[in-house]
Amino acid sequence: MKHPSPALILVGALVVVATQLTAAQAFASPPDPPALGTINSELAAIPTEVETSSAGYSRDLFPHWSTQSGSCDTRETVLKRDGVGVVTSSTCSATSGSWYSVYDGTWNYASSDVDIDHVVALSEAWGSGAATWTTSKRQQFANSLGDGQLIAVTDNVNASKSDRDAAEWQPPLASYRCTYAKHVVHVKYGWGLSMDAAEKNAITSMLATC
Repeated sequence: MKHPSPALILVGALVVVATQLTAAQAFASPPDPPALGTINSELAAIPTEVETSSAGYSRDLFPHWSTQSGSCDTRETVLKRDGVGVVTSSTCSATSGSWYSVYDGTWNYASSDVDIDHVVALSEAWGSGAATWTTSKRQQFANSLGDGQLIAVTDNVNASKSDRDAAEWQPPLASYRCTYAKHVVHVKYGWGLSMDAAEKNAITSMLATC
């Protein structure tokens, strides 16, 4: 039996790496945030206010994973959008696929290892203005596909983020922090939410890496 030459093995390895890099760069993901100049203008327009108490907050006040199409809810829609080669069942559950987590630069190969992160955490939104919203508006926010609010990421990284804002948590993958900060700004600006001084300072520092 002939064994492949070292050169062929190297070429094969390079093809695999190139394929993974291409997939990570080309997979459908949240809509791209605006250019930096626009983001800076949006940031300047976001009110700087002390975050209000979490009293009264409940995730149930932000109905999430609403039906988007047919039997597909928001979570399943984002899994399909952000994944590569995603295969779904008749009930829209992802049965196979690959998901590149931009927060930590890790590939996941089972949907059970992937969480859908609310870039602006629901409790963070509550303390930044959403407490005064109607339940209907909070539902729209929790299922928003038109901005950078929802993204598929590694589950334990999402758990480490929890409900913290940018002053308390930033993506482990430093090269993604610029884009992450842009998403936070664009979401908060678009939904009329505020930032406290610490969050705004952290966002400003992250945008400086762009």
